[in-house]
Amino acid sequence: MSKRLSAVAIQALKEALCNIYWYKSDLKSFLQNCIMDKNVIISVNWDNYKRQIVSDVVDILCADQERYLGDLRRLLHEACKMDSFKHLEQLEDGKRKMQQASIAVQALKEMVGNHDQKVKEEREMAERRKEAMEKLKSSKAVLQKLELIKDTYFKLVTSKDPQSRGYELEKVLYDIFALFDLDPKASFRNVGEQIDGAFTLEGTDYLFEAKWTNRFINSEDLDSFKGKIGRKLDNTLGLFLSINGFSEDAIKIHSSGRSTIILMDGIDLMAVLEGRIDFVSMLTRKRRHAAQTGNIFYRITQDL
Repeated sequence: MSKRLSAVAIQALKEALCNIYWYKSDLKSFLQNCIMDKNVIISVNWDNYKRQIVSDVVDILCADQERYLGDLRRLLHEACKMDSFKHLEQLEDGKRKMQQASIAVQALKEMVGNHDQKVKEEREMAERRKEAMEKLKSSKAVLQKLELIKDTYFKLVTSKDPQSRGYELEKVLYDIFALFDLDPKASFRNVGEQIDGAFTLEGTDYLFEAKWTNRFINSEDLDSFKGKIGRKLDNTLGLFLSINGFSEDAIKIHSSGRSTIILMDGIDLMAVLEGRIDFVSMLTRKRRHAAQTGNIFYRITQDL
């Protein structure tokens, strides 16, 4: 488990503890075996209803999770180990009580299992990020090329020719794709539509579009790009770069349902050009965030 329990985990723990034991004396014995600080147990009113007692004990522990992390972990894992509820069978309506306890403990097990898996994935992700950064920092030739690409990009910032600037921006991104071995394709025209570029990452083909306008990119702009993607094979995704960002409505509309577009802006681009993150890691994080949350615009710099 991580260092803090989520609200969902706390509620699942309370529900399991309320159902595992019917008698307060049995509950008290269980808590005494799991909680090292006995003051927690004696500080609650044991004349209260059992559900209130459980809630009070868990709330005390959760109010100072740094101090009581070990106790919370023991409570969670000892409760999850419960697989027999014979002690409830002899009670009135015992079978129903056994079933309720079993359901509550199973829900807790699933929550703990999902949480532990998430923590494991986050740990592995952090390791991959570290390895990627070490690889980037040790690749002097890559960093030198990034500097050249960044110089080209900075020259575009002061350009007075929007049309030329847009074309040169495509070339900047093509050079980035090539630098990170993404098999880029330069801009091309299908019947009736212009594609700014394409590349391939981990077996997935991406169409690319870049815009450098004085306004936020709106939903209609993304609708047009989504249409281009939809006319390609099912495995195709899209990466839309808007140097000056996107309207909130555009992000919200295209984050609802199954989207095939991932968004990046000029701040994301600068993070790559300055060597704070490699392009592949950035896109992988954005794609994972979109898959997990539905939000197609993840501000990558919040992790840097």
